[in-house]
Amino acid sequence: MKLFGDARDFQILFLLTFLCLGVWVRDWTLHLPLMIAVITASLGTQLLFNRLFAVPNASLRSAWITAISLCLLLRANSVFTMIAAGVLAIACKFIFRFRGKHFFNPSNFGIIAVLLLTNDAWVTPGQWGQDVGYALLFFCTGAMIVKKVGRWDTTAAFLFSYAALEAARNLWLGWTWDVYLNRMMSGSLLLFSFFMITDPRAIPDRKIARLLWTVAVAALTYFLRNKYFIPTAPFWALFVLSPFTVFLDRIWPAKRFEWIEPNRTPDPGHRTLSGVQHA
Repeated sequence: MKLFGDARDFQILFLLTFLCLGVWVRDWTLHLPLMIAVITASLGTQLLFNRLFAVPNASLRSAWITAISLCLLLRANSVFTMIAAGVLAIACKFIFRFRGKHFFNPSNFGIIAVLLLTNDAWVTPGQWGQDVGYALLFFCTGAMIVKKVGRWDTTAAFLFSYAALEAARNLWLGWTWDVYLNRMMSGSLLLFSFFMITDPRAIPDRKIARLLWTVAVAALTYFLRNKYFIPTAPFWALFVLSPFTVFLDRIWPAKRFEWIEPNRTPDPGHRTLSGVQHA
């Protein structure tokens, strides 16, 4: 297997870097046994379902991304809750499918599932604070990833739509712009914008459909955050609107995105990406 021959290799590297920074620099209350539990559960579930569904050319890259994302965003008092998050996150890719495509982002599904099913799980959207250095790090690394997977439109549409709504509200209320910048510089918001909502296997295939869907996610995020004061609004908005990708793909059909291993022959019926985008 060629290292960094796949865009997901960079994503794994960047997410691991964020995790190490969070644990060592920001002193998160994330214990090693919990990290080991969620990583083991995610990888084990991926291996099990690969065998059950006879998945050809199976890769563990996506499972690694899901596991590290859960470590970055989810907290729980019980190791069993973290295990459940990992199992449910990976399982949703195989269970909630339409015409061979899963429509939930795995880490997002795992987070929301344990929030709904348990009493000891929570998300820490403020763990990165509003530090400019972290925001710049997330922006630069995230920009590299979305460029490689060809999903700049999704990130740009979400950030622009959400920023415009927050700016209008800020003007309406007569607040100073430092309040606005404080909201927009959230590390978790940038992580969501670059590394979660851009999952090319779970979002609409046609560009116009992606843009409409992404603006809807931004609008619902704004509504939940400012009407009901939900700090984890982006995660709930994505979860609620993910099933609508099925209808958008039927209205605006397009070639299916597919991750292609560096040593694997691409399927001519799909859009393929292996570090770079092919026409």
